Amino acid sequence: MKRFRRLTKLPLTSLLLVLSLALAPQECPAWGEAHGSITRAAIKVLPAWQQELLGKEGARLADYYCVIPDMAGRDKENARFAMMDSRPGEAYLLILHLPAPQQPENLETLRYFLGKAVGAMKAAKTGDAARYMGTVCHMLEDYGCPAHTVPGDNMFTLLQQFLPPPDRMKGTLLHGPIESGKLDVAIKGYRPRLLGTTADEAAWRLLHRAHEAILNARTTTIPIIQSLYANDTKAVVAGQMKAATMDAKVVADAFYTILCIGTGKFDACERESLHSVGIASFFPLEAVNLYFPQSEFFSSPHWGHAQSGAVKLRVEKDGRMVEKQFAEGISAGIGKSLTYELPASVYQRFTVLAGLYPKRDVDAERAAKSRVAFTINGDGKKLASATLSGDQPAHLFACDITGVARLQLVIGSPVGDAKSNNVYWAEPTLVKKQP
Repeated sequence: MKRFRRLTKLPLTSLLLVLSLALAPQECPAWGEAHGSITRAAIKVLPAWQQELLGKEGARLADYYCVIPDMAGRDKENARFAMMDSRPGEAYLLILHLPAPQQPENLETLRYFLGKAVGAMKAAKTGDAARYMGTVCHMLEDYGCPAHTVPGDNMFTLLQQFLPPPDRMKGTLLHGPIESGKLDVAIKGYRPRLLGTTADEAAWRLLHRAHEAILNARTTTIPIIQSLYANDTKAVVAGQMKAATMDAKVVADAFYTILCIGTGKFDACERESLHSVGIASFFPLEAVNLYFPQSEFFSSPHWGHAQSGAVKLRVEKDGRMVEKQFAEGISAGIGKSLTYELPASVYQRFTVLAGLYPKRDVDAERAAKSRVAFTINGDGKKLASATLSGDQPAHLFACDITGVARLQLVIGSPVGDAKSNNVYWAEPTLVKKQP
């Protein structure tokens, strides 16, 4: 009944549209009614001044605007808020529901709608801003939905070959059951994060926040399916709530950032925290669909793919070489590149330590004879390079990346035994120009 009372506060046209959403077939829906609960939870943790700024549009954002992309061509009045100038005539954009395999397309879509929301807010068109915010949050919520986690298998027909259903569920398309249900989402106490001071910066950081939500949702998909097979409704809801709670936090970050940029109001400490960002944990473009396909594996210094985490390198200190542990780094492979899309005109400098670290079972003399070339490219042009041997300290790169849209870290062909040393990039960091 509470849901119905909230809907009756909307204009009759909007109420009819919400009802049509529930009754009409959908191309690729996710979350369904839970969209409103996730969006409402995000709005509730916004600071008071932002909730006051949204006013009645905040309730409409949670009750209807967050599902505008699901209305496809049925809501002629609001369709433009989920359409892109680059795709004229397309009223239903699949990318608002399922991420593209490659990051640039997803980034451009986020940048477009986030920019539209910011522009409307700057023009004091709060209703339009809220509608564009509805499209942004719908995209984020769908990306972080457990029913949208398996690339190319949105109905889980392939996954069911690996995880066969019980007889009573044979032939059932699992997309709907995985996401269906009423969720009471709350993130009380969560403080939204500022993701940027421009639409370009915010969209780029928001995409990487969305990646966190996607990975979180992927951890819930199989447990939810197993719970459906076991007819364990409580466990199904627990899995859905894990994903929905994360989604609400990401959406809260998006709303908070849009309203800060749109009004030009920034906390000084939050703004300062954006001065630099480590990218060791960010997925490079080579990780299609947020995982490394086997074509991106390397055979040296071992069989595998690039991984982020703590790394150990030898560095020079007080005239001598010492070992140092770095919390953020990338274990890389010879002959492979790591490519990162950057926001336009946001960062000025890129710093990273590169070096070799001998494997445990390799003697020092053998490791010392191995040499590897480290190269940093910007938009296809060499920015810096260094060739290091196994007995040298890590090399600190500091490159000017002004105007660079695509940054690439390359490990070149080795000299000597390619398997004697691990190859690391430590603390890769983007830095803004000092104000």
